[in-house]
Amino acid sequence: MPGMIYLDHAATTQIAPEVLEAMQPFLFGKYGNASTLYDLGKISKEAVEHARRQAADVIGAKPEEIYFTSGGSEADNWALKTAARMYRRRGNHIITTKIEHHAVLNSCKALEEEGFSVTYLNVDEEGRVRTEELKRAIRPNTILISVMYANNEIGTIQPIDEIAKIAKARRILFHTDAVQAYGQIPISVQQTPLDMLSTSSHKLYGPKGVGCLYIREGTPLKSYIDGGGQERGKRAGTENVPGIVGFGKASELARIEMPYRIARETRLRDELIKNVLREIPYTRLNGGRENRLPNNANFCFQFVEGGNLLVLLDMKGICASTASACSAGEKPVSHVLKAIGVPEEIAAGSLRLTLGKNTTPEEIAYTVECLKECVRKLREKSLAYKEYEKTLR
Repeated sequence: MPGMIYLDHAATTQIAPEVLEAMQPFLFGKYGNASTLYDLGKISKEAVEHARRQAADVIGAKPEEIYFTSGGSEADNWALKTAARMYRRRGNHIITTKIEHHAVLNSCKALEEEGFSVTYLNVDEEGRVRTEELKRAIRPNTILISVMYANNEIGTIQPIDEIAKIAKARRILFHTDAVQAYGQIPISVQQTPLDMLSTSSHKLYGPKGVGCLYIREGTPLKSYIDGGGQERGKRAGTENVPGIVGFGKASELARIEMPYRIARETRLRDELIKNVLREIPYTRLNGGRENRLPNNANFCFQFVEGGNLLVLLDMKGICASTASACSAGEKPVSHVLKAIGVPEEIAAGSLRLTLGKNTTPEEIAYTVECLKECVRKLREKSLAYKEYEKTLR
């Protein structure tokens, strides 16, 4: 099949044509600073507020509960570090999980250096938090819980509604990193009593370098970046008007297209999983069949090194990843696969394939055939595979 097949939508997405069209006027003629008082600035201000409403509508929030950031990492840092420091008089204990994005894990490590105590919850073999274990981890001095909505590597969706209700009943702040879930699956902050939610534009066909932090009305979170009074005094810095406008449009499109995309991507994902597991022996699906993002398929191919597999797939025009794009340059085995109990020698052969709204059945079929060929070639060169074959004779 000629051309490129892009199956790394969890890493980033291409800007949608409608998003680019919405952004362009604010890159040229409508370039005013949104914090100024003359008409050119007011046009930008109105565009920012319209985008705020678009972003809020995806999760059923009020526009004034949306604060624009430079992306998910900033939003995670803001939520965890500011909340922990503000509530330190009430306690110093934080609960998170072992499979969080590094923006959360490294924020927690930084807080530990400041004297906070952090509990890193185990997850089950599918990557889900056991709510009974969460309840047992809560202490009198617990001030914050942070559990991601859906995992960026294996696609596991957490029982966020139940976790949020546990936190609320104990008057503990609850934050969720929803970077992979926002605009991908239904989220309602009216039904789920979470206090803070992080997201990022470039995961849903919007521009890079912009995202938001949802802060429930009445949650007293201070500013993380000092400076001017932008974002109602919560987030200093001149507004990235083109980026915010793009994020708003991408959010609107995601909300409208969500039912269709969920149904379509789920069908293609299930076909991919079925055929890979059927056609390629010694392959493991990471994460469960249920409670999984519609576009995520994560495998481990035994007797194969994931990096080598990526190179061969790239030569065939297929873009994929071995883990989070944020840790792709690191050598250690994925902390997520380790947490769900995948042996290190098997985890080394991991591959994440994440579909998009333009992925076709033909691309999925071609990918399966390429995977069969590439895995076979790599196993033919594997001493471990040859030794294993001898035991079968």
